Amino acid sequence: MRKHIYLTGMMGSGKTTIGRMLAQRLGCPFVDADEYVERAAGRTIPQIFAQEGEAGFRDWETRALREIAAGRPGVVATGGGAVLREENVALMRKSGVVVLLDRSLADMLHDVSQEERPNLAGDKEERMRTLHAARSARYHEACDIAFDNGGSPFDATRRLVETLRLYGAL
Repeated sequence: MRKHIYLTGMMGSGKTTIGRMLAQRLGCPFVDADEYVERAAGRTIPQIFAQEGEAGFRDWETRALREIAAGRPGVVATGGGAVLREENVALMRKSGVVVLLDRSLADMLHDVSQEERPNLAGDKEERMRTLHAARSARYHEACDIAFDNGGSPFDATRRLVETLRLYGAL
């Protein structure tokens, strides 16, 4: 692999699950950008949000993506809001291929734990619907490949490998 594969999409779209399986199948490193931020900051994402707000977290996220982009090519599960900054999108496109994992809102709602997501405070379903409506167009604008992540993770990973080969990313 010559370039990174950046997985984008809403929380619950399967970025981490598919990302780990894809990296294993391709024999390359897997990086979860949120975990990278937590290690670099020495705090959890909810702690960063509480102490620095969303803008502070987004600064950490951008720094992490710069460092990841400079490293060995692999599969990167980005944070759900990484595409909100044009700087991040430009960086990802320059150093790899950006894949939107698109999944039904109902499936994402089922799989997302509110306790682990600081920007879902209050009514989880309402917040997810609001975020989905606000971000959907941006996800599509930012991606090189929009991939329907329906079905089992194993099947989705297999189909994604085929899609990446057809796109010339592998």
